[in-house]
Amino acid sequence: MYTRITKTGDRQYLQLVESFRNENGQVRVRVVASLGRLDRLSPEKLDPLINGLNRAVGRAENTASEVIQEAGRSFGDVFALHEIWKELGIGKALDRALRSSRREFDAEALVRAMVFNRLCAPDRKLGCLRWLETVAMPSMPETVTHQHLLRAMDALMDHADAIEEALAKQMRPLVDRDLAVVFYDLTTVRIHGEGRVEDDLRGFGMNKETGGIARQFVLGIVQTAEGLPLLHTVHPGNMAETKTLQGMLETVLKRFPVQRVVLVADRGLLSMDNIGELTALADRDGRKLEFILAVPARRYAELAETFQSLAFDTDGLAEADFAGHRLIVTHDPLRAAEQSDRRRVRIRELEEMGERLAGKLDGQDAGETSRGRRASDRGSYSRFARAVAEAELTRFIKPDLQADLFSGGLDEAAIARAELFDGKLALLTNVVGITSAEAVARYKALADIERGFRVLKSDIEIAPVHHRRPDRIRAHALICFLALVLYRVMRMRLKAKGHSASPRTALDLLARIQKHTAHIGERTFKGTSRTTPEQLELFDALNLPKPA
Repeated sequence: MYTRITKTGDRQYLQLVESFRNENGQVRVRVVASLGRLDRLSPEKLDPLINGLNRAVGRAENTASEVIQEAGRSFGDVFALHEIWKELGIGKALDRALRSSRREFDAEALVRAMVFNRLCAPDRKLGCLRWLETVAMPSMPETVTHQHLLRAMDALMDHADAIEEALAKQMRPLVDRDLAVVFYDLTTVRIHGEGRVEDDLRGFGMNKETGGIARQFVLGIVQTAEGLPLLHTVHPGNMAETKTLQGMLETVLKRFPVQRVVLVADRGLLSMDNIGELTALADRDGRKLEFILAVPARRYAELAETFQSLAFDTDGLAEADFAGHRLIVTHDPLRAAEQSDRRRVRIRELEEMGERLAGKLDGQDAGETSRGRRASDRGSYSRFARAVAEAELTRFIKPDLQADLFSGGLDEAAIARAELFDGKLALLTNVVGITSAEAVARYKALADIERGFRVLKSDIEIAPVHHRRPDRIRAHALICFLALVLYRVMRMRLKAKGHSASPRTALDLLARIQKHTAHIGERTFKGTSRTTPEQLELFDALNLPKPA
């Protein structure tokens, strides 16, 4: 039995009909009751009939309510991040450290939301609130405000030491106690704002992102050879990189009780003072501290005589002594030729520019006329000197300021010294248990931390920072560091399983798994969208359970 709408002329009628078989076994339809014209039937007239039918079959009355479907919320990405968050013990560590902050709000949940937001949809705090409305975040308070997020950031800094100690405890099982190779590097993070505050972290310095002077702070990252971030440091934007090294090492030795640490760092961290400090730290508490540091190019002049006497093997490697330590030099002939050729080409272009300027002046002295202002020796010299300075070739091309007429010369000896260093990488180390090739390979692995900085600045969008207070800036850096930890753990697991997806791609695919909620009358139905084979493969690669 079912209802049917029939049409007669321009009128429609609602009928109750049933199917039956006649004497010949043929299916026929007959009208049981005519319920009236469709345009005259109101819910008030039909509800008693509907309720009566429901009572006859033992159902609740008035089930013919409107179906309300809420907008779907992304679930798969935050579910995966939440499972990793729990596995690493970060949630418990924060919960213990922030216990006193939970009297009025769940600080751990709010910090977790800001960390996940950095990975899924990085934005400012108001953007985080909008994002929370679009995701089904596990274990979140019903109401979250902008003020709650700021108070959670303040709670992070109120308990900063306890939080960082707790996080280090969670990382210790992942660090080899007998030998830990740690990589350390720094980057600059741009900050908006012009005002000044007490103990301001926002200093003006050379920004690595823009290549110019910008207001910024300096962020340091320490990570293991496997790519796992261990800790971070925050410094004023105008602090020299060399001054950050000792404090970082003391923190590493304090938080991670490894017996032997091999530090790998880039050129900006090498100074003779740092070498002395590293040597002094080497025997502290009976633990051994070793290093592999790149020699900055500005110090190559001190190594000219040493470089001239080097004998490179078939792999382009040579060793010598410098400042009482091993000096390992690698040479790439192809790269050396490219660097030398580029320098020679640029020098030749500037020489030709100088010849044109001199020729123009000679023509004017001979009585040639041209429209416009007469060129002067001083003006020509200024143009030429500026071009040389912009090309950073003042060591090789020497315009003669004292000459009566425009002139310039080449310093062939300086060019020869520069070509001596082309294609070479110099490393200083006190590690005695590894070969030259192993030392170079460990240094080149430092490039992985640069990739981490790119993740911070692209996927996580750590910059530009819009906070003003130093504690809020430090809290922002900690939140982004935690996001980097989760990102790197995802990358390590995907790589271990041979999966080609990046963490960014994986999160985008998992975000398509949605939570859905529908309301029918007073009843509410919840469910999760069906997972695809590709999404199930990602959960397997990440060693995570599948969402119910």
